[in-house]
Amino acid sequence: MPFAAPPPSPSPSPAAKLREAHEARDALAAALTRAGVQLPAMDVRTPWADDRADDPRYALVHLGACSAPVARLLAEVIARGTGAEA
Repeated sequence: MPFAAPPPSPSPSPAAKLREAHEARDALAAALTRAGVQLPAMDVRTPWADDRADDPRYALVHLGACSAPVARLLAEVIARGTGAEA
């Protein structure tokens, strides 16, 4: 009997990709809030045009821009988490 490769896994739907990105954004925002950091411009963006809504690409968590003091605070929080100095 010849070897047959398993069928490819179905790609998650665009709605599932968006849900995953929103959940990731919310988890990151909650963790940052607990650490005293707020990135006010965080949102979810899709890399596909509205006319390609059925395209199963990933949605992206956009962290947005932040001020220099917030960037420094974020670096300090990450450094504390890794045991390194910022």
